[in-house]
Amino acid sequence: MKPLTEENYKSKIKTMTAEEWKPLLELIPLIEETDTFTEAEAVSYTEGNIIQYRPPNEAPVISTFLEVVYQIPIIIDFHWSAWDEGRKLAGDPSTDYDSIDIPTKCKLITAFVRNNRFCDGVLASAFEDGTILRILKSIRKEVSPEV
Repeated sequence: MKPLTEENYKSKIKTMTAEEWKPLLELIPLIEETDTFTEAEAVSYTEGNIIQYRPPNEAPVISTFLEVVYQIPIIIDFHWSAWDEGRKLAGDPSTDYDSIDIPTKCKLITAFVRNNRFCDGVLASAFEDGTILRILKSIRKEVSPEV
């Protein structure tokens, strides 16, 4: 499915039903049950001391997460690498995600997902440090407050 555009993402996300969010929110227990989100990266040397690098293997829940965020869709087509507000939010472990609207939370998810394409491990780190889980739990509070 195509990413949302900067022009339509707010209206689309704000009108999503609890049922539409369900595939993403169902990942919360899986994330909570996962002990580690990556295996160590593999580096080996060939003849002539050429370094061969293999990116770290990610936990299956990360692949599922990627499928779901594109399928729903909550990935937004915007200039995430120049988004200073997002960098500040993501870089501050004390960020209160409950104080941020859902479209902004989706922009944060987008930034992690897109950045991971250029820097292996960024998304896994956001899972490892609990950022993704905190964002998802915050979304759940807004769309399914009875949970």
